[in-house]
Amino acid sequence: MKRRPHVRGIGFAAALACALSPLGAHATPGIKVLNEAANDGPIKYTVKMVSKNFGNEQETRTIRSGQTDDFTWQGSAPNGAQAVPGECPEVSSVPKSADGAAVRQVQIRFAPMVGDNGAANVQLSFRAYAPKGVNTVKVGAKSLQCPVSNKFSQIVRFNMPTSAGSKKTVTLDDGTQLTVTACRK
Repeated sequence: MKRRPHVRGIGFAAALACALSPLGAHATPGIKVLNEAANDGPIKYTVKMVSKNFGNEQETRTIRSGQTDDFTWQGSAPNGAQAVPGECPEVSSVPKSADGAAVRQVQIRFAPMVGDNGAANVQLSFRAYAPKGVNTVKVGAKSLQCPVSNKFSQIVRFNMPTSAGSKKTVTLDDGTQLTVTACRK
């Protein structure tokens, strides 16, 4: 009677070993390796910005389909360096240089998804800030010169081919133009 549970244990172990053996694995479908798929290769893209409010910039980057890429452009304020007193309202949301002066800043998030036809469905997030002069603000008994904020953000979605030399220009609601060129590597 004591042998029976022992025999079951050996039978179960043998069945488990058989199920996990390479002979049992050949029945499952093969795995498609993504780096061999035609549309999975890297995309070299350039974003060029022309903006009355936030300046002109250009950046070239490389990304794969399904990834997101974040980058930031920072530059001096249009009217020169502007100090930002620590007591100004919303001071934490003002982008600043290492010496504490308000700066112009543009943040872009680029997210393409390439389809079987080689065209990319792109989502581009644009967020920008530029100080636009100063305003006198009373905080307690003090009068402070605080930057006037010029902020703008928008998300745009568009389709574009990814063959060499492909180009798409989008105009944002504030008049900023973004031109995206793409090329498969």
